[in-house]
Amino acid sequence: MPLKEGIYGLLAEFDTPSEMVHAAEAAHAAGYRRMDCYSPYPVEEAAEAIGFHRDRVPLLCLLGGLLGGATAFLMESWINVWAYPLNIGGRPTYSWPAFLIPAYEWTILFAGLSAAYGMLALNGLPQLYHPLFNAQNFRNGATVDKFFLCLESTDPKFSPEEARMFLESFRPVCVVEVEY
Repeated sequence: MPLKEGIYGLLAEFDTPSEMVHAAEAAHAAGYRRMDCYSPYPVEEAAEAIGFHRDRVPLLCLLGGLLGGATAFLMESWINVWAYPLNIGGRPTYSWPAFLIPAYEWTILFAGLSAAYGMLALNGLPQLYHPLFNAQNFRNGATVDKFFLCLESTDPKFSPEEARMFLESFRPVCVVEVEY
């Protein structure tokens, strides 16, 4: 992956979560869509303010569970009926009630694994580098007591001068240009 050059976005630092949420709501209302909020603890209002309503992990978990159950059931059917049929005590080779318990276990296994790996993939993890770590104030305050709103340069509406004026209208502690 080639290294990107230029500006990643503008990072505004706030002292309280309500200031950050207010700025995020206004940014969303102004048409910014590529932005993110950072805080030392979860702020539920921030997710709503930036318009974050996608949660695809439950769908991945459901699809993984269905795939696991179907895989186990089909594998057991193929093994016991076609590949290695055994006549044990005159019982039928296709005895589907005996296949339910292992299929249930595979359903749970595949659902759990797809939820874990799907969550990691959707979050873009593991991510060993993020441009925000270049901002000194972010490194010192993001996990302690500061709240940040970052307007990303990939947003179609983003213009460095206009975005800076927009963020400064909320009187943040500072607005920092973040480079790649």
